[in-house]
Amino acid sequence: MGTGGKSAHAAHTPREPEEPVRDLREIAHAAQVRELTAAGVLEDPAWRAAFAAVPRHLFVPYFWTGRGAGHERLWAEDPDPERRARWLRGVYTDAPLATRLRDGELLSSSSQPSLMARMLDALDVRDGDDVLEIGAGTGYNAALLCHRLGDEHVTTVDLDEEITESARAHLALLGYRPAVVTGDGARGCPSRAPFDRILVTCTLPLIPHAWLGQCRPGARILAPLSTGLIALTVRDADFAEGRFLHTSAYFVPLRGATAGPPPPGMGGPLHGVPYELVENERFQFLLILTAGVLRPREALDLWRGEGRPARERFGVTVTAEGQWAWLDDPRGPYVWPLGETAGAAGS
Repeated sequence: MGTGGKSAHAAHTPREPEEPVRDLREIAHAAQVRELTAAGVLEDPAWRAAFAAVPRHLFVPYFWTGRGAGHERLWAEDPDPERRARWLRGVYTDAPLATRLRDGELLSSSSQPSLMARMLDALDVRDGDDVLEIGAGTGYNAALLCHRLGDEHVTTVDLDEEITESARAHLALLGYRPAVVTGDGARGCPSRAPFDRILVTCTLPLIPHAWLGQCRPGARILAPLSTGLIALTVRDADFAEGRFLHTSAYFVPLRGATAGPPPPGMGGPLHGVPYELVENERFQFLLILTAGVLRPREALDLWRGEGRPARERFGVTVTAEGQWAWLDDPRGPYVWPLGETAGAAGS
């Protein structure tokens, strides 16, 4: 007699296996890509695909929080689940992370992802471009470049062998094998030249002249200078010129024998400068850019007189004879040498 119900075969047909629970790291990675896209820093589909393909957590297995003696190390394999969760939250927060310390001094970091995205977009790469990165860091930035351009077009340099070995290992986890070179980034990488783009992830006091000779005509150099990003177009081995981008940028200083002196300090109290302006980011940019050439009060008078100019009104010219920063026009009235320590006012 029939049962009137489902057949025995149907009753025992196994259910479709449930979708496996996604790894929390994958979820956090995907969320960050969505956040960066929503913030408008991944409008280029090629860079959006690169960020989606390269998870940050593989390049930051640990990082340091706090300052001075209060540094705390958070890492991926911590036996404490709460500390592991803090590590993962930190990795996928849009913030720079301290990845290497020595005697309390920060040597290397993983840059803020949104700033990385802005810099990669501003680099304006094209298929087939050869890129030199100064400052290998964790290897994360090099991985993004490899995904976009191919391993053979990417060279990354760092002074510290421990940093380059670590970056190479991180890159290999995803199958990327660019040229990872241990050396003085201020000297560039002549054995891999010429380059179409140079991307710098450490703050400079000056543009190392050696880089120009390792560039093809029309190459672009994007580098942190003062608290901004200078985008230079290289004409030849003896000339490059360009303007600052509007965005702010704070990086670990370039290290190496040929890096040049650190930016001169402002020599004590900023007499005549209102405290609220000392804390103003745009004014800080001008103070650092003109330190050693303009006294703080002179910088303030210039800044006020020219309508509190934003970063993009400033530029830099590099020649065989020297380097100059300028406001609005490289041949205008406001031009001053970079790297000077004299106390005289600029013209």
